[in-house]
Amino acid sequence: MFVKALRVGLGQLIIFIDFLTRPGKKKRPAAAQAQVDAAAKDLTLYQFHACPFCVKTRRTLRRLNVPVALKDAKNNVQDRQTLLEQGGRIKVPCLRIEENGQTTWMYESKVIIDYLDKRFAAV
Repeated sequence: MFVKALRVGLGQLIIFIDFLTRPGKKKRPAAAQAQVDAAAKDLTLYQFHACPFCVKTRRTLRRLNVPVALKDAKNNVQDRQTLLEQGGRIKVPCLRIEENGQTTWMYESKVIIDYLDKRFAAV
């Protein structure tokens, strides 16, 4: 019981610190942002709200100003089941990428952040 309380407290602390130190959004011309918005419609991030690796990934999304749909794989049974059945495992963060009729499930925050930087930083 003590460990669970400690974990919940640390999670809330992580979220609070993230809120205080949140990066600013990248500014783009309207046409470029429209391109990013259109490309982001094919992306979904499965995450736990207080997971430090998920927070790190969400910070990158904010910094790059990429509006990605977020799915709560911890508290939403349907999202958790989708992650398990289609992604193959319950591990977060996981970025679901739908391109050219194919779906890719990308795990590991470092891999996801590298992908996002390569795809959206130059736009």
